[in-house]
Amino acid sequence: MPEPTVRFAYADTQLGQLHYAEAGAGTPVLLLHQTPRSWDEFREVLPLLGQHRRAIAMDMYGFGMSAKPRPGVPHTIEMFAEGAIALMDALGISDFALVGHHTGMFVASEVASMIPDRVSAMALSASEYADAAFRPTLAPGPASERGPANASAEIDVAPVQENGSHLTALWAKRYPLYPPGRPDILDRFVRDALAHGVDPAEGHRACKRYRMEDRTHLVKAPILLLANTADPVSYPHTDKVARAFTNAKSVEVVEIEGGTVPVMEHKSAEVTAAIETFFDKAGI
Repeated sequence: MPEPTVRFAYADTQLGQLHYAEAGAGTPVLLLHQTPRSWDEFREVLPLLGQHRRAIAMDMYGFGMSAKPRPGVPHTIEMFAEGAIALMDALGISDFALVGHHTGMFVASEVASMIPDRVSAMALSASEYADAAFRPTLAPGPASERGPANASAEIDVAPVQENGSHLTALWAKRYPLYPPGRPDILDRFVRDALAHGVDPAEGHRACKRYRMEDRTHLVKAPILLLANTADPVSYPHTDKVARAFTNAKSVEVVEIEGGTVPVMEHKSAEVTAAIETFFDKAGI
């Protein structure tokens, strides 16, 4: 089957204009990216998923070419979730499935807790559990105290320098978490990190502020957890996340062997196949 055309648009919402890309037709699936990315994180996945469904990848509120909160307003997962719901409302979509990756995983979970009767199924990639044990790992501290589990505290912090050294700093902090031989993916990350109005570190702070332990019991949809084996930030937390969704219809775990932080770009076929199999079983 040929890949469907990817189309771009803006939706007017109470938060401002929200930018999105979409491909295909049928059951709507909303894709939510990590910090500080944009719809582009799903550039490869979008047309693949769009072969059988209406795949919609948005620039989350505060990112990419979407509207931004007022300067100085702390970002929250709830804020990002409100943006996702606002987009679906603006598009006239009542029921939909969700795909969330890293920060987008938290956002998808919150959307499913806010409007559980509208979310038909949910695929969460690179899952962590934002509870009391998680939050201190994102607290700023000396570099010597930061390991793989809490590297996200400073990973995208690179104050602008006149000589441009902040660009190589952004690159260097992500480089160990990316697959070898793929500088093109790091190029895409840096471009999104430099988008107008985006604070790359603020999305990580939003994760720190989130009280996921107060919300997961509200989720009712069947859940797929994509566990990316070469992602040291999220992979060790898979079992804890699976146990957290106590009222979900079902929780299934599929490992993506060799999947790293940018798994959507470099393992797009494997990711899409796992998601489609899960959605097929869920009847959507």
